[in-house]
Amino acid sequence: MKNTLKLLTIAACLLSGFAFGQSNVVHTSKKILPGADQTSLYIGYLQGKNIGMVVNQTSVIGSKLMPSVDSLLKLGVNIKKIFGPEHGFRGNASNGASVENSTDAKTGLPVISLYGKHYKPTVEDLKGIDLMIFDIQDVGARFYTYISTLHYVMEACAENNIELLILDRPNPNGFYVDGTVLDTAYRSFVGMDPVPIVHGMTIGEYAQMINGEGWLKDHIRCKLKIIKVANYSHRDKYVLPVNPSPNLNTPLSVKLYPGLCLFEGTTLSVGRGTMTPFTAVGHPLLKSSYAYNFTPVDIPGMSENPPLKGEVCYGISFINANQFKFINQLNINTLLTLYKAFPDKEHFFNTYFTKLAGTDILRKQIENGDTEQQIRASWEPALSRYKTMRRKYLLYN
Repeated sequence: MKNTLKLLTIAACLLSGFAFGQSNVVHTSKKILPGADQTSLYIGYLQGKNIGMVVNQTSVIGSKLMPSVDSLLKLGVNIKKIFGPEHGFRGNASNGASVENSTDAKTGLPVISLYGKHYKPTVEDLKGIDLMIFDIQDVGARFYTYISTLHYVMEACAENNIELLILDRPNPNGFYVDGTVLDTAYRSFVGMDPVPIVHGMTIGEYAQMINGEGWLKDHIRCKLKIIKVANYSHRDKYVLPVNPSPNLNTPLSVKLYPGLCLFEGTTLSVGRGTMTPFTAVGHPLLKSSYAYNFTPVDIPGMSENPPLKGEVCYGISFINANQFKFINQLNINTLLTLYKAFPDKEHFFNTYFTKLAGTDILRKQIENGDTEQQIRASWEPALSRYKTMRRKYLLYN
């Protein structure tokens, strides 16, 4: 048995790009290595266990970006079930589209959707599973639903006495913390926990906070094991190797997402139905104020029937903007600017805005004409309290 584990560990090292016994080379080069890439640290722990994996298209191992399910199967890991979040296991379902259970054509494994009939794994879903693995790339925004999936997976694991192994990944927006802290009266799948819009944590850190703050049902705790990212700091600017979802398909869109996603709670378009979503905002009624324009159309796998489909939308593009302008601060200036320019203010917002904002106050402030400085001041002291709490759970500087 010992010889078998040694051989598997050697193979895992080679698969993830390591030379066995030479991991110090990685530290010298300072290359950021996600937890999944460091297979030598966890492959032995998986042996002899029935594994469930919460994964999607971002769950890859090594420089060749091999799907982690395929990689671990090749290493003899006994994967029993795959669990897919929003957008599905292969990441090709449009935003908000319900995803059904299926069988993966490549591996023959059952794929259980956590964005279809239910968000939380059931007792039947977890039957026969000894260990769950969570390996999904997040983007650091409260309304990006992968952390909500994490919350429910942790809760289900805790209720069924199953350990959760997190293969941690960098947060591309992990270098700042900002925005409204969720009022739990407005709790939903796009905001489950009392954190700000930009939470500044990796998945592993966030999981520790969920446990430590007692946010799971009845304050139960999930048994966690975390494989940390190597050579990573929150100060690092990390470019994702795989698009985290169909409509975050560029580094710029990932950076702009925390601020521009708030426009999903308005009548304006954020460019869904174009090849550059979340890099522009517009509406037909802004024609007299802006020259830049785009026209949303159906794009299978990205946006079927996008908002304002077929209509020429006029507004603001960030494609040629200075990307560093919004670093360290949530962009609410664009929201204030376009609200002032919009001629039909009565129909600017929709009911989804309050869920995204996590409070009913922000909409009222914008409608009342509050300044950006006044709005930011109102986020205190809750934002500072969160920052203090966050420090307890950080795994990285």
